[in-house]
Amino acid sequence: MSENKLAGQFFDAAIGLLHRVRDEEAASIAAAGTAIADTVAAGGRLFAFGAGHSSLAAQDVVYRAGGLALMNLLAVPGVVGIDVMPATLGSALERVDGLAGAVLDSSPAKPGDVLVVISLSGRNALPVEMAMNARALGLKVIGVTSVAYAKDTKSRHKSGSFLKDHCDIVLDSKIAVGDAELTTEGIDAPFAPASTVVTTALMQAVMAAAAGELAERGVEVPLLRSGNVDGGHEWNGRVMTEYGDRIFFRH
Repeated sequence: MSENKLAGQFFDAAIGLLHRVRDEEAASIAAAGTAIADTVAAGGRLFAFGAGHSSLAAQDVVYRAGGLALMNLLAVPGVVGIDVMPATLGSALERVDGLAGAVLDSSPAKPGDVLVVISLSGRNALPVEMAMNARALGLKVIGVTSVAYAKDTKSRHKSGSFLKDHCDIVLDSKIAVGDAELTTEGIDAPFAPASTVVTTALMQAVMAAAAGELAERGVEVPLLRSGNVDGGHEWNGRVMTEYGDRIFFRH
């Protein structure tokens, strides 16, 4: 079977974006890795938040083989992926003022912890307020977003600001406004979004940078192993016990 032209074009587009973020965001990735390593070494907690499809990249670094056991999902009911019916309700909840504050106030997050806020557009009230309120509580905020949206769209938050305006460190995914890499004759709308591929890669790159930083300092890297390899469950049981005060997805 011959290669599908459009499939190949999507791979090319995604690979091109991955090269861009690797090269252009190297300093920010390193800074984010250092921030996470600092927090782990100091006994702090790690959280990741994303709404809608942006939640996929947050979930990808929580409770997985090869990942930091200390990364916790800061979940907001109704916006974690396609978990409500109708699915459009999740999009509507992203625009609700005050929801982020209620979630943070009831979370275990404390001053000195790290929160990664992932939002492709960074324009809706929920991610903007999540970053604003987290910083007000004394958390360090890492934002993962497409800076292009702040240039070419209007904020939906009453302040007129975007996620990138309320972060200590910003990782730019380089995704174009509209999140669709391909167009072709006979299809009226652009298609083939790459934001999940790129944003997930950014998150894993940050985790890798953090692990390297901890190892260089002689600090144990609290990683999880696959439960499908011999000894994996025993390894994970030890990690869960040793770091249980900072792991909230197990309760």
